[in-house]
Amino acid sequence: MTLGMIDKSAPASAQGRGPTAAPGGTLTAADLPSLVERYADFVWRSVRRLGVPEAYADDATQQVFLVTQQKIARVERGRERAFLFGVATNVAAHARRSLARRRETGEEPSDALADPAPLPDAALDARRARAVLDYVLDALPMELRVVLVLAELEEMTMAEIAEMLALPPGTVASRLRRAREAFQDAARRVRAKMDRPSVREQIMARLGSSPFLTCSEVTR
Repeated sequence: MTLGMIDKSAPASAQGRGPTAAPGGTLTAADLPSLVERYADFVWRSVRRLGVPEAYADDATQQVFLVTQQKIARVERGRERAFLFGVATNVAAHARRSLARRRETGEEPSDALADPAPLPDAALDARRARAVLDYVLDALPMELRVVLVLAELEEMTMAEIAEMLALPPGTVASRLRRAREAFQDAARRVRAKMDRPSVREQIMARLGSSPFLTCSEVTR
């Protein structure tokens, strides 16, 4: 089981990875509309792949750009995508914590967002696959999840990831190796547990509420 088998929607080569403006200086408020136009899909995919349920992805994406608007003078030209991904990581983490607290207190039942409309077999299979992928990715530490998402789903090189995350290339290579190993181990555990009702119920709950990971995997 690989991420690419499930989530091959709109890789970064298709959106958000064109030539960047020549480095030098920082952005201004006048740059915000073009920033949204160019990177909205990338931000949407990022928050989804970092664990924000689909029903909340639009709000999370808007929050990323609201934060960016407030800090626009800190955004270096040529490093817009890196800045946005850093904000998206923080927004996604906050959203996941908030949803977890609401579910613990019963304010947000895990199946509250279920879509009762029947799906064609192919679409249902795709949602099931993404729900399993979500379940597997949730088992990874965030530092490993981030590099795996950027490498396997955004199709970034290790050099690009190192630049985006401001990490030494060796650190990125080590995390990516560990992430791939952890992903495969978690996938094997999920396959072994699929006959257990408790695990199956959790995955089915995700089908009803928010099969994670992808904007354009299927629709964009």
